[in-house]
Amino acid sequence: MNRFFSLVVLFCFAFCARTTHAAFINGQNYIPLADWARLHDLEVRWLKRGETVAATNHTTRLIFNADSAEVEINSVQVRLSFPFAVLKNVPLIAQFDLDTTIRPLLFSRFVEPKIIKTICLDPGHGGKDSGNRVGLHYEKNYTLPLAFELRDQLKQLGFKVVLTRSRDVYVDLPARPAIANKRGADLFISLHFNATATGRDEAEGPETYCITPVGVNSSNASVENGEFGSTVGAGPTVANRNESKSLLLAYQVEKSLVQNLNANDRGVKRARFAVLRDAAMPAILIEGGFMTHPPEANKIYDANWRRQLAAAIVKGVLDYQKLTTPPAVQPALPATNQPAAKTLTPTNSP
Repeated sequence: MNRFFSLVVLFCFAFCARTTHAAFINGQNYIPLADWARLHDLEVRWLKRGETVAATNHTTRLIFNADSAEVEINSVQVRLSFPFAVLKNVPLIAQFDLDTTIRPLLFSRFVEPKIIKTICLDPGHGGKDSGNRVGLHYEKNYTLPLAFELRDQLKQLGFKVVLTRSRDVYVDLPARPAIANKRGADLFISLHFNATATGRDEAEGPETYCITPVGVNSSNASVENGEFGSTVGAGPTVANRNESKSLLLAYQVEKSLVQNLNANDRGVKRARFAVLRDAAMPAILIEGGFMTHPPEANKIYDANWRRQLAAAIVKGVLDYQKLTTPPAVQPALPATNQPAAKTLTPTNSP
């Protein structure tokens, strides 16, 4: 018994020694990035001491900036719920962000697998709801043809596709995820184009939204409280039950958009948009670019470019599918009296 007690004391001492620099900041538990990285074979090093730090290995590169709620994960910007911190030259990250953002993206093998058969596409706006208006161009007139193009490409790959609208009609926000729920869709993708009142020559590129984790603020509460019918602020207890999968889908799609369209990365963001919150399946909302950015607007209005945009979204869906499809079930072999086959050691040969 005394020996057991001694081991417990030694364990606690060792644990406390490793977490000496842990901190409680603005109500959140922060831990040293180096402690977490060590457990996952990542090397931490300063890119700019006191300001920018990287955690890397041969497959992963994370870049954090002090006091920023953005992390770059393998060249894609992802929104955190709490700012990265540096105290006494020790990089610290909120445990909440490790659990709800970093872990689902880096360790997707822990996401419950599911076969994707049916995808619901939600062309934003319609009818009396024109969406963004720039000159004579209405957002609703470009989300619908994008949905048609995306539908055709997905169907060619064997997916079933459901549309929340197939003509210029107004569909209430609650009805959109309800259609996906009723049809048993496996994914929900809402399609939009962005606009800004200021910085029209600067704001460009896609951004992809997924549901905000319970109990924290969204990336952009002002947008969330507008046309998308959202619950703003911290503390709501209702959220998409597929939070981790939604994040993973948003990440794969945003990565594909940036890489395949050579676009400016505005990142993966969080919001409680009604269409995301009420969907019973992994759900994302894509802002495909800015109608207020003249060069990008010309692309949005061009059918050939929208075809490329649709293809990039499809590529993101396929990348997500690879990570979440259940492994093939091998049929049971009949019992025989033959000796077991010899196990071969794999080599590095292609």
